[in-house]
Amino acid sequence: MTRPSPARVGQRLDDIDTPALLLDLDAFEHNLDALDRTLAGRTIRVRPHAKSHKCPDIARIQVARGAVGVCCQKVSEAEVLVEGGIEDVLISNEVVSPAKIDRVVALARRARIGVLADHPEAVDLLAAAAAKAQVRLDVLVEVDVGAGRCGTPPGEPAAALAARIAAHPSLRFAGIHAYQGAAQHLRAPDERRNAIAQAVDKVHATLSALRARGLDADVVTGAGTGTYPIEAASGVYTELQPGSYIFMDADYGRNLDAAGESVHAFRQSLFLLATVMSRPTESRAVVDVGLKAHSVDSGMPLVADLTGAHYTKASDEHGVIEIDPGTPLPLGSKIRLIPGHCDPTVNLHDWLVCLRGDRVEAVWPISGRGAFS
Repeated sequence: MTRPSPARVGQRLDDIDTPALLLDLDAFEHNLDALDRTLAGRTIRVRPHAKSHKCPDIARIQVARGAVGVCCQKVSEAEVLVEGGIEDVLISNEVVSPAKIDRVVALARRARIGVLADHPEAVDLLAAAAAKAQVRLDVLVEVDVGAGRCGTPPGEPAAALAARIAAHPSLRFAGIHAYQGAAQHLRAPDERRNAIAQAVDKVHATLSALRARGLDADVVTGAGTGTYPIEAASGVYTELQPGSYIFMDADYGRNLDAAGESVHAFRQSLFLLATVMSRPTESRAVVDVGLKAHSVDSGMPLVADLTGAHYTKASDEHGVIEIDPGTPLPLGSKIRLIPGHCDPTVNLHDWLVCLRGDRVEAVWPISGRGAFS
């Protein structure tokens, strides 16, 4: 059952029920423009990562602004996006279970679908299912470029897997996936540059091995919000996958530039609206945003717009705010919180309440909420 929206178009901020996930549309649009500005003059495609927003309304905006398509992590996310009108979706993950592969090839009848592989058996499973369904499926080789997660080793092992893909008539070797996820939250700029330089070296080794086999990678895709300018400048990547840039969060705000300032050209657009539900002491308030409303894997949220108030701990339904002397925070008042990690926080909500100033302009369903299969 779809839960009712916490807000209606035209309402003021103070009238929104809580907890609610807010999108500041002015900041959101600034972020879309900022990405375009940082990539101006470069012949590089953008494929934003929809795992951040899980929202077809946002994906359609990104495509309308020139994105080649979107990517996502799960088959169920891809299903939501295709149903929402997105015609080019890369599942930037391995898919190996027969039931999920059948869902992938079914989607390939409706849209251009890509998927990753890092093992020969996975390639053969994808090929058999695509042949049975009489579709041709795009498959990219995932290369481990330093994150130590999924991916085949760079160079000849990756090229051998690409050749296996190319040998199947039901598959198309579409390129290589080279995402250095571990680099996204390295705080110092030199650390990020060094990590991506090593990733680029691994991409070069893989491209060389592909050429030796007579193969070309039409697509070299990867990059995230924390490093995409570096991949864009490398001359190797043809496609970028930033996701969190539209929202931002407290953790990304800790990435610094050489001067020790926040590195990002992006503004915080995603907030949690909370109500002060208890004032048990002069130095403590309790709000109605707890663990079931936001993710704390990257730390507690920050209190926006109010100095002297600090979100210090969370339980299932409660958040404890420590208050400095003289800080006004009366019972029933509402505050905005900056999530520690935007992606899993979004996944906890059914609706994105979109504000222009203090008025609700739109309410978008987070249709991919809970889509983890």
